[in-house]
Amino acid sequence: MEQMMEQMGIDMEDIDAEEVIIRTSDEELVFTDAEVQLMEAQGQKTYQVVGEPERRARGEGGADSAESNASAGDDNFDAQDVEIVAQRGGVSEDEAREALEANDGDLAAAVADLE
Repeated sequence: MEQMMEQMGIDMEDIDAEEVIIRTSDEELVFTDAEVQLMEAQGQKTYQVVGEPERRARGEGGADSAESNASAGDDNFDAQDVEIVAQRGGVSEDEAREALEANDGDLAAAVADLE
């Protein structure tokens, strides 16, 4: 099978992933100890994740989200969004949060206000 795939120009690689998170608008699917494979064919990369996910509502559970919620204060902005606005606007995270609050969480508008 591997030989056939190689002849067809398909490369497969196992990825030693610690955790895979798939985020939808209302939940997260968290795979721990998942088997992940990368298949590359004709310049297209496809990832295959095998495992049983833990389902949780967005922003619940996990060390990363607890850390994000603690660093975000009372607002409900994702820590990554705050970091992006702070970097793009060249300001502190507190100023970035204020800009996000003033713009109802709109990243582009928050950055535009800071420029």
